[in-house]
Amino acid sequence: MQYRKFGKTNESISILGFGAMRLPVIDGNDSRIDLEKAKQMVRYAIDNGINYLDTAYPYHGGNSELFCAQVMKDGYREKIKIATKLPVWDVRTHEDMERILDEQLKKLEVDVIDFYLLHALSGKYWKNTAANDYQSFLDKAKADGKIRYAGFSFHDDFDLFEEIINDYEWDFCQIQLNYLDENYQAGIKGMRYAAEKGLGIIIMEPLRGGMLARKDLPEDIQKVWNSCETMRSPAQWALKYLWDFKEIGVVLSGMSTMEQVIENLETASSALSGSLTEEEKDALKKVKEIFNDRMLVNCTNCKYCMPCPAGVNIPENFWAYNHASIFSDHDKADYWVNSWLTEKQRPSNCIQCGACERKCPQNIEIMKHLAIIKDRYEKI
Repeated sequence: MQYRKFGKTNESISILGFGAMRLPVIDGNDSRIDLEKAKQMVRYAIDNGINYLDTAYPYHGGNSELFCAQVMKDGYREKIKIATKLPVWDVRTHEDMERILDEQLKKLEVDVIDFYLLHALSGKYWKNTAANDYQSFLDKAKADGKIRYAGFSFHDDFDLFEEIINDYEWDFCQIQLNYLDENYQAGIKGMRYAAEKGLGIIIMEPLRGGMLARKDLPEDIQKVWNSCETMRSPAQWALKYLWDFKEIGVVLSGMSTMEQVIENLETASSALSGSLTEEEKDALKKVKEIFNDRMLVNCTNCKYCMPCPAGVNIPENFWAYNHASIFSDHDKADYWVNSWLTEKQRPSNCIQCGACERKCPQNIEIMKHLAIIKDRYEKI
């Protein structure tokens, strides 16, 4: 495992962090974590060098923090840094911040949270967060020994990112970045701006919700990978791309299987900044161009739009839509919408309430795209 100095904190953090967001579950129920499998995976990762464990208040129906508490028993707390996030959308008063933090400390069964983030800051939540004096909340949480370092995760444009960076003495930030999203949201520009300010930088969505790790890639993309001297899996290419940036401290991966854990650990063992060759950078550029030509909906499967009041499974509908476009597999999209999804989860059940669009960090026109998917694929 490779480690890097994490911004102004001077902490030595593994370049690969374990995101407890996509753990194995039972019967497809996101709230029912397969505790035995998940615990084995996370502890194996820690035993092999990962020292950053990332969770959040809403992950796995609120059960991810409870799961992480179990992982940290038996001496594992001393081996890792634990990170979790304040759900800013649930904050109505300043006191809500303190109440939620205390609840998280109890759920995690820890006295102090190493890395504490304001979760998914965007224009929709930033004003309310600032109005409720997040600054004194974080200052007090540090002074009381409840958190060590304060940061935020971000989903909006660069101008707001710059404003937030300059509003507080942050220790670190978490942004979305992968080789398809270089100029999206904070992007590379935001990454470098934060680094200049001395912030530790964490990357989320390195595989764009798993899309960049798919092994059944279109022939033209696989042809590009095959032309390179070094053979790698699609996931390895995506992770190597990020670790090539010296500014990046930690790349989070929401691993769902032991096979993914093992492969990512192997990739992280030799991931040095500035190690990609010009040939490899050119290959990544070509693949990016192919993907961009095929993408229809910029959905990363973060699930912030869920649950839908009408029961529509928005991310899975978009997965089918993008899959059809990227892989020219309309039969799979047809099957996914009409057979894999339940009747209630299909796009025709959208009631146009707009709740999903108000929560979407990517600002996707969800209702418009659901209507298109209904017309193209749903059999009513």
